[in-house]
Amino acid sequence: MQNKLKIINDPVHGFIKIPHEILFDIIEHPYFQRLRRIGQTGLLNLIFPGATHTRFHHALGAMHLMFTALETLKQKGVKISEEEEKGAMLAILMHDIGHGPFSHALESMLMDDWHHENLSLLLMNKLNEEFKGELSTAIEMFQGKYHRKFFNQLISSQLDVDRLDYLKRDSFFTGVSEGNINTQRIISMMNTCEEGELVIDAKGIYSIENFLTARMFMYWQVYYHKTSALAEFLLVKILERAKYLISEGVKLPATENLEYFLYRGKSMATDEDIERFTKLDDNDIIQAMKEWQNSGDFVLSYWCKCVIQRNLPKTVISSHPFNPEIIEEKIKNTNEFFGIDNGEELVHEIKRKLLPYNAEKQPIYLLQKNGKRTRLHESEDQLLSGLLVNKTTRHILMFPRELSR
Repeated sequence: MQNKLKIINDPVHGFIKIPHEILFDIIEHPYFQRLRRIGQTGLLNLIFPGATHTRFHHALGAMHLMFTALETLKQKGVKISEEEEKGAMLAILMHDIGHGPFSHALESMLMDDWHHENLSLLLMNKLNEEFKGELSTAIEMFQGKYHRKFFNQLISSQLDVDRLDYLKRDSFFTGVSEGNINTQRIISMMNTCEEGELVIDAKGIYSIENFLTARMFMYWQVYYHKTSALAEFLLVKILERAKYLISEGVKLPATENLEYFLYRGKSMATDEDIERFTKLDDNDIIQAMKEWQNSGDFVLSYWCKCVIQRNLPKTVISSHPFNPEIIEEKIKNTNEFFGIDNGEELVHEIKRKLLPYNAEKQPIYLLQKNGKRTRLHESEDQLLSGLLVNKTTRHILMFPRELSR
């Protein structure tokens, strides 16, 4: 019989154990193996060359942190059965199984506003049939329907193991040290209260504030970096343009599964959609962009060359919306420079906004020595949390690089 209790060497967390056979079976499944071909951070490697890690890496890391968190809670006297441990580890392992190529950027383009969490749930249900109901607890926890709330909070909240892993991992692979949080310290401060919710021991307050500020810096420095926001926007524009051209009767070369989605009209997802979706990955999109560089359509060809040759449009960033006259002038100059009449396709204003800490939605609670709970931003000891409840917005104007020469 095959040994399924493997150990995996991870560059971020060191050795990761697989303590239950069912976890190994899911990891081996083609749905999960596909995540090896889906980048964790889209086109970020155009800006940070090291950021070539995958969703596969991240899912294993999150599973490892879940195991560590459950061990911590057990040591603090929280009763967790083997079935619950398995469920929580399975839920976090599969939380990204529904991610499409290039992660968030193309979700709505390929599957008409099908959020990856809906697809993850769909695929989990399919796997549950295949594994004869062994994933039922995991699915309940993933959906927040399990009676002990802290399991869902570890999977999805403002302080979940998903965020703990991707911040540390993305910081490691991009080389942006501001995101390097101390996951072990944060996990060691986790606890549950009488209501069965996840709380943080009050003495861990500064580790949590450090986590929230690290996340904010990673967003503005990495995920919302003006070039990274631009690259993600270009991917959406490329697929949007391709879909438009196909609807106009233009033939575009694409792999069989990508072609299927480009031709697919708006409708509810069918079994065939899901089956084909699980065969799509970043390679289908890269292959298409390489081919479409030679398209007869100027806009599609221009965008694809921008990405494949990394000759990206120029960007200007501002904390205020751009004056419509400036945008009009850029469009006019674009039309004149390229001798085209649809320059508005190549000039766009992109908006990014971030609320570092949402005090209303699933706030983080601190557990005081007397057993009382305090909301993080209302704690007398907080230094920064009160400032993190404000939303910041940035506007990015993109236009062809040729105009700035």
